[in-house]
Amino acid sequence: MGSLGVEFISPNENLELKFDSSALPPFKLSEIRAAIPKHCWIKNPWKSLSYVLRDVVIVFTLVTMAIYFDNWKFWPIYWILQGTMFWAIFVLGHDCGHGSFSDSALLNSVVGHILHSFILVPYHGWRISHKTHHQNHGNVEADESWVPMPEKLYKELDYATKLLRFKIPFPLIAYPLYLMRRSPGKKGSHFNPYSDLFQENERKFIVTSTLCWTLMVALLFYLSTVVGFLQLLKLYGIPYMIFVMWLDSVTYLHHHGHEEKLPWYRGKEWSYLRGGLTTVDRDYGVFNNIHHDIGTHVIHHLFPQIPHYHLVEATKAAKPVFGKYYREPKKSGAIPFHLVENLVKSMKKDHYVSDNGDIVYYQTDPKLFNDSGKKEE
Repeated sequence: MGSLGVEFISPNENLELKFDSSALPPFKLSEIRAAIPKHCWIKNPWKSLSYVLRDVVIVFTLVTMAIYFDNWKFWPIYWILQGTMFWAIFVLGHDCGHGSFSDSALLNSVVGHILHSFILVPYHGWRISHKTHHQNHGNVEADESWVPMPEKLYKELDYATKLLRFKIPFPLIAYPLYLMRRSPGKKGSHFNPYSDLFQENERKFIVTSTLCWTLMVALLFYLSTVVGFLQLLKLYGIPYMIFVMWLDSVTYLHHHGHEEKLPWYRGKEWSYLRGGLTTVDRDYGVFNNIHHDIGTHVIHHLFPQIPHYHLVEATKAAKPVFGKYYREPKKSGAIPFHLVENLVKSMKKDHYVSDNGDIVYYQTDPKLFNDSGKKEE
C-alpha cells in the first residue's frame, strides 16, 4: 500500500491502482478549514429566518389548498409535498441545533423548539444526541446515528428485530422508535432527562424540550376533536410519516450505500478527520434547494457551524484539499430515483461489522432474508 492511500493490485495480470479510502489522509483538518472562504463561516440570522418564513408559508399554503380541494385526487399530492416540507422544517431546526442558524444561542433555541416541536422532535434531546453523532462520526464504538452493530451484538438479536432494522419499509419509519428507545445495543430515551444520553447539567434542557413536545401532542389531540381524527390524519399524520421516511432515508444514505465500501473505525485508528471523511455527499435533484442542501454532507460533518447556504461553495473550495478522499456524488435527474437503488442494496448487504480490528467494513448476513435463515434464528 502506498503512503498516500494507493494500493497496487493486478487482476488478470494487469497493473491497476486502487485508492484506499481508509489510509491516513495526507492533509489536516486545519488545511481544509483554511481553504474555505472566510465569508462561508458568517451566519446571517435574517437570511436564516427568511428560509423559515419561506417554509412556513409553503406549509400553511398547502394546508389551505388541501382543505379547499378536499378530494382524493389532490390528497396524495399534498401528502408528498407536505411531508417534504416537514423534512425541510426539520433541517432548519437541525441548523439551530448546530448553531449554524445564528450566533444567538437564544434565537437558535427558540426557533429550534418551535420548528422541531411542530414535527414532534424533542429539540434538545435530539440536539445533544446529534452532537454526539458528529463528535464521533465513523466510530463503531461511540457513534450515535445509524452506527453499525458489532457481529456479536448482531447475532444476539432476534429475527424480528433484524427484520425491523434491515427490511424496507420498516427502517424508514423507525425514527419515532429511535427517539423513544435509541438503537439496538444502546439504552435511553430522548425524552428522559435521566437517560444515558445526557449529562446532569443537561437535564433541564431535556425537561424543556419534552414539555414542548407534550404541548404539541396535546394540541394535535385537541385539533382532532375539532376537525375529526380522519381529517387530522390526512392533514398532519400522513405528511408526518412521509417526513420520517425522508429523515431516515437521507440520514442513512449520508453514511451508507456508496458504490465503494467505506471504512468504520475503532480505538487508535479513529480520528475526527478520518471519521468525517467516511460521510457521503448526495445529489437530490430538485430537492437540494427545498431541503436546504442537506445532501452536501461531508463539509457539514466536519464543520457543522457553517450555514447551509454556504455548504456548496465551501465544498467546492475544499475539494482540491480532499483530493480522492472526496467522493463526487452521482448527478441526479429532477427526482433522485437512483438513490432508491443505493438504499435498497445497502439494506440488503450492510448488516454488521467484525468484532475485531480497528478498521472494519460492513459484512453481509446471507441468511437474513431467506426462509431458512428465519428458521435458524
